[in-house]
Amino acid sequence: MDYRKEYLRWCEKASADADMAEELNNLKEEEIQDAFFSHLTFGTGGLRGIIGAGTNRMNQYTVAMASQGLANYVIKNFPDNKSSIAISYDSRIKSSTFSKTAACVFAANGIKAFLFPQLMPTPCLSFAIRYLGCLAGVMITASHNPSAYNGYKAYDADGCQITSKAAADISAEITGLDIFADIKTIEFAKALEKGAIQYISDAVCEAFFQEVKKQSVLFGEKINKDQTIIYSPLNGAGLMPVTRTLGEMGYRRLITVKEQEHPDGNFPTCPYPNPEIRDAMVLGIEYARKFNGDLLIATDPDCDRVGIGVRDHSGEYTLLSGNETGILLFDYICRQRVTHNRMPSDPIMIKSIVTTELAEKIADNYGVKTINVLTGFKYIGEQIRLLEEKNEGERYIFGFEESCGYLSGSYVRDKDGVGAALLICEMFSYYAAQEKNLLDKRNELYEQYGYYLDTLHSYTFEGFSGFLKMQSVMNFFRGNIPSVGGIRVKRCLDYSVGLWGLPSANVLKFQLENNCSVVLRPSGTEPKIKIYIGISGMDRERARALEGDITKDIEKMMQSNSMPNKLI
Repeated sequence: MDYRKEYLRWCEKASADADMAEELNNLKEEEIQDAFFSHLTFGTGGLRGIIGAGTNRMNQYTVAMASQGLANYVIKNFPDNKSSIAISYDSRIKSSTFSKTAACVFAANGIKAFLFPQLMPTPCLSFAIRYLGCLAGVMITASHNPSAYNGYKAYDADGCQITSKAAADISAEITGLDIFADIKTIEFAKALEKGAIQYISDAVCEAFFQEVKKQSVLFGEKINKDQTIIYSPLNGAGLMPVTRTLGEMGYRRLITVKEQEHPDGNFPTCPYPNPEIRDAMVLGIEYARKFNGDLLIATDPDCDRVGIGVRDHSGEYTLLSGNETGILLFDYICRQRVTHNRMPSDPIMIKSIVTTELAEKIADNYGVKTINVLTGFKYIGEQIRLLEEKNEGERYIFGFEESCGYLSGSYVRDKDGVGAALLICEMFSYYAAQEKNLLDKRNELYEQYGYYLDTLHSYTFEGFSGFLKMQSVMNFFRGNIPSVGGIRVKRCLDYSVGLWGLPSANVLKFQLENNCSVVLRPSGTEPKIKIYIGISGMDRERARALEGDITKDIEKMMQSNSMPNKLI
């Protein structure tokens, strides 16, 4: 793409938007190149990028073009159906505007748009698609990214994020469009009046809440729920659904973090609203100390992820990783199902290939089959659908990813922060009745199965130069790497060729001696390479020392081949 030519065209065609016209006029040359060197890539995660003017940015024009591409795809593939698409959005800057932009494009193409009248979490969108019988769905969110970002997640009729094939087909439709000339749209008020756009009723949310509450595994068992729980929605969409669900399930001592309570896309107290990282939890920990909280939970802006902190016996607060929370939930669900004779025949747990291998050890202990899938909850959702197609949906009991994403039921096809928050609180109360906290229970699992250390390191590559650096790093590691951190590489698995029936993916897994593994994966939604390190079979001190050696060696190799702009 001739970025300068396209920039000048935007200066002419996008001038009706005063804010965008001003931004375009103030761009410096390197900013122009970064904003126009390419189009935002539409993949299985939809679109995600920095908000602003340009083809490589999230704005009303790129959102409209993506929506036109999705509309074309739906019309081509479902010509005999009365088409409809459900839309939701979170608290991010311009999320509400982008949701209406998408709705207007769908309506202009003869596709009914069902739109939530207020921000609602990702799992609610997944549920609404299925409940309303829609052919697709759109969630306007950039998940846990900083405030400068927004995104556009596309869903299929099953409420699952779209597959690689669907993404490729939609991307092809988008590629053939002129961003200014080929987009159909209609005024929002006119479409609403005609019924081409319809607000989603409260009945859909009510049905969702009922399904969430069904995920309890107490099965009539009474426990004391009198613990003090600190909750932060991180200025996202989780406040109403999480507090309502917990309140209705008997958790009355719930204190919200006031500064992070209400929706605010600027995330003023939390620049990186990701409950996986400590910085996002600092204010919540302060509240926990102030109010003598027993448990801290936080959801990300679109409320599909949950991070937790637990007070230890000394009164300090420890944050659990997504892997640690996941194994605790999985073990709790299995234990309760076995205790109450509620374990189905041939039960199944589904996890991603970068999620802790300890989960598989726990599964084996309970006679649960493990299915490993590529990273992305859509692959977990896909497996649930395949089970249901064989009338075996009841076999599924849990799915999770290391990135704080969990799902215990089949009512949605994406990770559910609302349902996970409920189960975490329930699990905490259950063990509290035994005078145990979740750290105690985690350590019990390590005593039973051996110590597992699983860490994640993210390396950010910004701009066009960063894109080239990411390619260089992955190409280097695809070469012959004899050892990492002084440990011999036994085997390198390159998932780009499609291993074990899985779709092709730009993922490398190095199996090392000493029960260690290293996985390199470029993020599908952010300009990052993520590196996952797994160590088992040794004590905590040795494992952490070895993890440090492996990390240093990886960074040394990366530095010699294109160091990223920033390490997080």
